[in-house]
This record gives sequence, structure tokens and C-alpha cells, in this order.
Amino acid sequence: MKKWMFFLGLLLIAGWANAQIQLAKLQASGLTCAMCARAVYKNLEALPFVKSIDTDLNGSAFLLSFNEKPVDPDAIRKKVEDAGFSVADLVLTARFEPTTIEADKHIDLQGLMFHFVGVRKSELNGLHNIRLVDRNFIPAKEAKKVQGLTKLACYNTGVMGDCCNNKAASVPRRVYHLMLAP
Repeated sequence: MKKWMFFLGLLLIAGWANAQIQLAKLQASGLTCAMCARAVYKNLEALPFVKSIDTDLNGSAFLLSFNEKPVDPDAIRKKVEDAGFSVADLVLTARFEPTTIEADKHIDLQGLMFHFVGVRKSELNGLHNIRLVDRNFIPAKEAKKVQGLTKLACYNTGVMGDCCNNKAASVPRRVYHLMLAP
């Protein structure tokens, strides 16, 4: 009996850990020197869900790994902006249980609501890279192109409304827009 309880406990821990966003590759724009990168690094380091950070000064990129706490992409963006820069690209690596995705479909992952745009219907299982394509996470010119890939108004507002079958919710829910990344 004790062996079964131990095994069940391990499965629960493993399943919980696998259901989260594990990594992010963040590219910041406007970095011109090591001091600029250091300012962004220090700000990102203060986030409670960040476990470690590796930097690529040549690519103005940061590789973030996360602990078990929920990841907040808006908090990442805010920390970059607080350092005086902007997010040029944010690619998350997340583990998916068998999940069907399609254009304009919303899914919940680790308490975050994601809306896929510009994708064909397919099934994700295991680790996949997903790119945030909301305004403030990509250049404005690209955001305008992405807007043309969805029929739902939530891309403009960033929150789920009547267009997204969210009529029963008393509080607007933040929705992040994604594309699959290589």
C-alpha cells in the first residue's frame, strides 16, 4: 500500500510539473550594450516565477527557465519596459497534454487563456514552442498582419468578451494570442 501511495504521489508531482510553461526565449529591442542587458536581467531576475536566466548579448536575447509558480507574460513585458526597452519577441516552451488547436480556438494552460491564430487544426502533445503575437510582444507592423488572421475582437482588447463565449464571466479574462513557433 505504501508503495502505491508513493508511486501515486510521484505521478501527481510529475503531472503537475509537466503541465506548465517551462522556458521562454525573450528578445528585447533597443539593447546597445552590456549595461542595457544587465538592467533587463536584473528586472527579470526579480520575477517570482523565474528560476534562472541565460543571456545572449549578440542576439539581445534572454533564455528564462521557470519554477513551478504560474508564469505571467505581461509581468515579463513590464519588467523589460521598466528597464527602458521593449519586447521584440517572446517564445514560450510549454508541455501540452494531447490538445487540439485550431485558428480562433481558446485553450487554458496553467491558468492562462491562449487564443491560437493562423494555425491549422492539429494536435499538440509534449513540448512545443509557442510565440506570443499580442501587441506589445511583437513589432507594430507585424501586429497589424496578425490582426488580419483572426475574426475575434479579443485580439484588439486583450480580454475575452462576448465574441469569445465569455458571457457568463463576471470579470474580464486576459487572453494571450499565439502562433506555433519553430
